[in-house]
Amino acid sequence: MDSLQAAEKPFFTTLQTVDLRATGQFPALLLDYLDQKPSLSEFYSAFPTLENANEVITAKRAFDTEKRKTLVNVLNSQYVGLSDLPDFSLLLDNKTFTVTTGHQLNIFSGPLYIIYKIVTTIKLARALKGAYPEYNFVPVYWMATEDHDFEEIASVHLFGQTHKWTGDHKGAVGRLNPKELESILKQLPGKPDLFARAYLESGTLADAVRCYMHELFGQYGLVTIDADHADLKRSFLPVIKEELSNNISGKLVSETTSRLNALGYHTPLNAREINLFYLDENLRERIVKEDITYKVLNTGLSFSETEILNLAENKPELFSPNVILRPLYEEMILPNLAYIGGPSEVPYWMQLKGVFDHFGVPFPMLIPRNFALYITGHQCKKVKKLNISYEDLFLDEVALRKTFIERNTQHILDLDDQKEDFNKIFETILEKAIAVDQTMFGAVKAEQTRLLHSLKQLEKRIVRAEERNHQSEIEQLLALKNKLFPNGIAQERYDNLLSFYTSDPEFISKLFQAFDPLDFSYNVILEE
Repeated sequence: MDSLQAAEKPFFTTLQTVDLRATGQFPALLLDYLDQKPSLSEFYSAFPTLENANEVITAKRAFDTEKRKTLVNVLNSQYVGLSDLPDFSLLLDNKTFTVTTGHQLNIFSGPLYIIYKIVTTIKLARALKGAYPEYNFVPVYWMATEDHDFEEIASVHLFGQTHKWTGDHKGAVGRLNPKELESILKQLPGKPDLFARAYLESGTLADAVRCYMHELFGQYGLVTIDADHADLKRSFLPVIKEELSNNISGKLVSETTSRLNALGYHTPLNAREINLFYLDENLRERIVKEDITYKVLNTGLSFSETEILNLAENKPELFSPNVILRPLYEEMILPNLAYIGGPSEVPYWMQLKGVFDHFGVPFPMLIPRNFALYITGHQCKKVKKLNISYEDLFLDEVALRKTFIERNTQHILDLDDQKEDFNKIFETILEKAIAVDQTMFGAVKAEQTRLLHSLKQLEKRIVRAEERNHQSEIEQLLALKNKLFPNGIAQERYDNLLSFYTSDPEFISKLFQAFDPLDFSYNVILEE
C-alpha cells in the first residue's frame, strides 16, 4: 500500500473554485454543516480537519484485533486472481486506519461523481499520512453489492447515447452475471478493454467492479471491499439481533430526524420499524413484524422470534442492512476514520448519530466528496469569447440569458429612472386629487399600478429586442450550458468516465492534482 504515493504526470490546466452556495445545487443541511452552524454540532462528532482527525484516531485505536484479522482474510479471498495486490497485512496493525467511500455498482463506473468520490478518498488518505506519519491510512471503496435496485445501476450515458442493461433481475446486484453486458460493450467505440476484461472475465458484477477499480486505482492504494460475506456479517450479529428484538434503530433515527426537522431541515431518510432485509439467491426483501410473527415481504417465509434469532445466529449472511444500518455495519468491520459522501449522503449520516451512540461505535468524520465541472480547452475559449464567468454557468437558462445581456449590452435596458419619475408624478397627482375628494385615492393608485405594469411590459420588450441583437451569441451560450449541464443535470451526475478517459488517458491524473479533499468548494477544472 506504499503505492498510495504513486506520482501523477504534470499537466497543463488551471483551477477555479465556486462557493457551493453559489451553485444552487446543495441542501441547506450540508451547507450549514460545512459552515459549522452551532445548532448542528450534536449530529456529528469531529468536524473534518486534519487537526480533528487525531480525535477520531484515538477513538478508533481500540478497534478489535480479531475484526482486523477477519477483514484481511476476506480481502485476500476476494482479490484472488488479480495481480499487483495491496499488502492487506498492513490492516492487522492497530496503527492502520481506513478512509472510506461507497456507492452502487453502476455499469461502466456510472456518473463521473463516483470517480470523484474515489479520488477524494485517496487524496484524504494521503493528507492524513502527511499529517500523521506514524500511522497508516488505507483508502477503501465499499461496493454496495447487496443493493437490489437494479434500475438504478442499469443505464449509462456514453458518447451521446444512453445504454441500458435490460432483463428481469432480482436480488443483490453484486451477484448478477456481468457477461450480460457484452451486448453493450459491442456498441461502444473500441469496445473499451478496461471494462471488457472486467465484465467478460468475472463471475459476478461485484468481481467485475473490483477488477476495473483495481486497474484504475490499485496503483494509488485503493482497496475495494464486498461486505456481502458471512464472516463479516458475524461481526454485525449483535446489531442484527437487537434490531430484530427491539427495533431500536428506527426509534433512534426518528428522534434525531424530529430534532433536525424542528431546526427547519429537510432530511433524506425515513426509518422503518425493522431496518433489515432478508437476503438469499435472487431475493432481497424487507423483514416486517406482524403481531408476534416475522415475515419476509413478497414471499411465503415467516418465523417466530425464536426462529428468526436462531437463523441470525447460524446464518447472519441472510440478513442485509438497509440504508439506516449499512453505515453502522461499515464502521463495525472497518477501522474507519472518515466517510466521504455525496450531498445527500452526508446529511443522512447525520440522522444516524444516535444509532452509533447507542451501539457504542465511534462516529467517523463526515466529508463531502470533491465536486467538479471539467471544461475543455475549446469550451474555455467559448467562455472567454462570450464574456461570462464560470460561476455564471451554474445559473438556470433564464437567469443566464439575463446575465449575459446585462453584461454585454451597450444600452440601458431597464426603465428604473422612468418608473421613479412616474411615481413622483403620481405623488403630485394623488396629492391634488385627494385635496379635492378623498375618495379619489383608490382611482389614482389603480391608474398608477396600471401604468407601472405597462412600463414593466415595455421593459421586457426592450430586453427581448436586445436579445435578438445577440441571438447568435445566446445560442452559443445555451449550447455550451447544455453541454456542461446536459438536460439540466450537472456534468458530474450525467457524463461517464469514458467520455473523457478514452481521449485523455491522463484525465484521472488531472483529478488527483486538482482535488483537495478538505476544500469544500466546487472545482472548475480548466483544460489549457
